[in-house]
Amino acid sequence: MLLIFVLIFRAVAIEFRSKQPMAWWRNGWDRAFSISSILIAFLMGVALGNIVTGIPLGADKEFAGNFWNLINPYTLMVGVTTVALFMMHGTIYAAMKTEGELQNTLKNWINNTIIFFVITYVTITNATLIYYPNMVQHFVDYPILFIVAVLNMLAIANIPREIHHGREFRAFLSSAATIVSAMMLFAIGIFPNLVLSNPNPEFSLNIYNAASSQKTLGIMLTMAVIGIPFVLAYTVSIYWIFRGKVKLDATSY
Repeated sequence: MLLIFVLIFRAVAIEFRSKQPMAWWRNGWDRAFSISSILIAFLMGVALGNIVTGIPLGADKEFAGNFWNLINPYTLMVGVTTVALFMMHGTIYAAMKTEGELQNTLKNWINNTIIFFVITYVTITNATLIYYPNMVQHFVDYPILFIVAVLNMLAIANIPREIHHGREFRAFLSSAATIVSAMMLFAIGIFPNLVLSNPNPEFSLNIYNAASSQKTLGIMLTMAVIGIPFVLAYTVSIYWIFRGKVKLDATSY
């Protein structure tokens, strides 16, 4: 519910910012947008952390705990790591899309965001290996999956290299690859569980007991096959329309 609230509040901040011309009004909504964006990333990380640690589920597969069951040092650290990842990704994207003084300012931020992300990522990786070794069991059983970990490492290592050479677009692609490969590592680690039950693993939700009926899955697959090309076409067209550098002038938002 907190995540839904800040998602709505972020959209409201974008809409309300332009309703009044006063500087204090716009600055206030800019801060609201920033805070809600940080909280979105943090809460998404906390949610992912809870999938690793597990949450109390009853025999009916319903949540059987309280709010404080979701908060612990590990889940908070995953939240901070997610914020660090999005800070790096967003700063690289902003530097790629801007020019002049604003771009120079952003470039000065990039190295700090990379360092922040690497520190948090290494910390949470070590914590996972120590306290939740079950997350690496599939990599032990199927060594070929270690390729994903190697690709993740190479993607992270390539980011500062591309930034050093002034290739923000390539750095952005490496950052995007970091996100994709990290999510693949996460998915491999929890498979086949969707929500791990702790302390009763037998009550966990997985891809088998949480699946819809075959008929429903068939209908959803058909709709996905029809709909996804439209979504991809729309997304590509939007990025194509707004390609290139952002130009700041008197009409800028």
